[in-house]
Amino acid sequence: MTVNVLLGLAIAVAVFVGVNIGGSSTGAAFGPATGGGVVSMRQASALMAAFALVGGFTVGTNVVDTLGTGFVPGSYFTPATSAVVLLFVGLGILLGNVLGVSTSTSITAVATVVGMGAALGGLDWATVGTVVVWWLVAPVVAFWVCAFLGRYLYDDVVGRLDGLAGDRDGLVELLVIGIGCYMAFSAGASNVANAVAPLVGSGAVGMTPGVALGGAAIGAGAFLLGPRTMETVGDDITDLSLEAALVVETVAATVITGLSWAGIPASLAIMLTTCVIGLGWGRASRRVPLSALVRPEGLGEPERSTWASDQLDLFDPRTVKRVVATWVASPTVAGLVSFATFEAGQRLHLVG
Repeated sequence: MTVNVLLGLAIAVAVFVGVNIGGSSTGAAFGPATGGGVVSMRQASALMAAFALVGGFTVGTNVVDTLGTGFVPGSYFTPATSAVVLLFVGLGILLGNVLGVSTSTSITAVATVVGMGAALGGLDWATVGTVVVWWLVAPVVAFWVCAFLGRYLYDDVVGRLDGLAGDRDGLVELLVIGIGCYMAFSAGASNVANAVAPLVGSGAVGMTPGVALGGAAIGAGAFLLGPRTMETVGDDITDLSLEAALVVETVAATVITGLSWAGIPASLAIMLTTCVIGLGWGRASRRVPLSALVRPEGLGEPERSTWASDQLDLFDPRTVKRVVATWVASPTVAGLVSFATFEAGQRLHLVG
């Protein structure tokens, strides 16, 4: 198979990956907005396509550099290996889309590249360690920020929105749309790399055309697959008021944008759900002392009753379990299959 044919195959697979990323990320970005009836599925898809492309060009190049050359040298990404890596990434993300959940696309992509690097002996473990540390720290920070906001400031946010305009719902809806666009921007910043980093890292495609290709594919995925994941996030996971959606989307998008600026691939889907759970936990604990939540004997009966009556019903535990299972399964399967494939290819002298 000639180099040009392999490169064409790799580009085709990159488009396949981008389409699946678009389907997955659109649910995380606009699920609350569509679930609340603020925008239609088609409007959300159009906004996702536009702002993801902007995010890819302005911040996403840093993540492309990390994923394309940070874990393994760019020379490891030949047209053939690029096609294989991207195929595994796409299949991992497709698993989430088939199940109707927003998959951790960045974690799946990193796991696939790490699997290749481990098999071929070119993995930069320092980069792996740095990224994993941020994966552990960032969701914890996001959880506690939202818990603090839910416990101490949520009622103030609602009150201020009440006082800003007579038509409070209309104002909040505009804000939710704006934050959804901000999330689409952060999704593009973080996820464009997942589709095109191997091609850019190898030098087969330049940074600008690579980001344009990835952004366009994500936009196509927003229209083709986005409605399914928006329905899941908007209806199954969250039962958010518009004010709550405003809080969790702002925090999640800010954390992801900051990580992308630092070149760290990270999952918007994980960050969003962490923020939803943190806000709900903070709201539930606002009339129960924090010390009571961590003491060995736990909550007393009056405190337990207060907790139950005051909590914000933000997520369906059964759906969250299904989402978390997919988050774990997709990158694990992608990484193991990637490692096994490249290990076998090396033994058969097909790669090296």
